[in-house]
Amino acid sequence: MVSKSLEEYLKTMYVLQKQNGHIRVTDVAEKMNISKPSVNKAVNNLKSEGLVNYQTYGLIKLTETGNSLACKILERYDIVNLFLREVLNIEKKKAQEEAEKIKLAMSDETMNALARYVHKELGLYNLDCNYDLNNEKCRNCVRRKKSNKEKEDNKNEDK
Repeated sequence: MVSKSLEEYLKTMYVLQKQNGHIRVTDVAEKMNISKPSVNKAVNNLKSEGLVNYQTYGLIKLTETGNSLACKILERYDIVNLFLREVLNIEKKKAQEEAEKIKLAMSDETMNALARYVHKELGLYNLDCNYDLNNEKCRNCVRRKKSNKEKEDNKNEDK
């Protein structure tokens, strides 16, 4: 099992790979606002865990296991962020900051319970994009689903 700090490196690498199509030590250092030696140390630790492939001065590649773990890390953030924004109506920027902190402190058991609650309350299993906790899908559909529900509720009130 990797530490919470290594999870943050992995998440950052996953995002950079999606954005740029590749991952470089320099990009990770800039994105996380840390030194390249710190990134190199983390990359070597992730490499020893079998989560990345990396040759000195080369590109970093997430392994299948690393990619899967990074997706789960992002899912944890998404679930907490959705709960804070859509259920508790916390302002977007504050919800993002808090979600980042909360997801690191929450046990898997608690996270799974929260995921079930969020899915049930927000109807995530019935969205047009087939959003599923275990599949990488559109994060914006929750807003559309909520907006559609509000429109329907308003129509019903008008009748």
